[in-house]
Amino acid sequence: QTTSRRLAGRKVEKFEKNIKKRGLVSESTAKKGNSYPVGPVVLGFFVFVVIGSCKQFFLFMFSPIAFLWMMHLIYE
Repeated sequence: QTTSRRLAGRKVEKFEKNIKKRGLVSESTAKKGNSYPVGPVVLGFFVFVVIGSCKQFFLFMFSPIAFLWMMHLIYE
């Protein structure tokens, strides 16, 4: 199916109009430099999980049960 000349002319005009506007971006569509890629809730949850898992690991590793478990693995 061929494209009519009128439709092709519209496409060319629209394309050329966009080419002439290149580089002229309005302030509302331009990205601001002060935004973070994640929100504060997600960041807080991530810190909570990381700190919580480190605390859990150290509490286990310095407990008497962990010492007995490591000795059992070494001298088994």
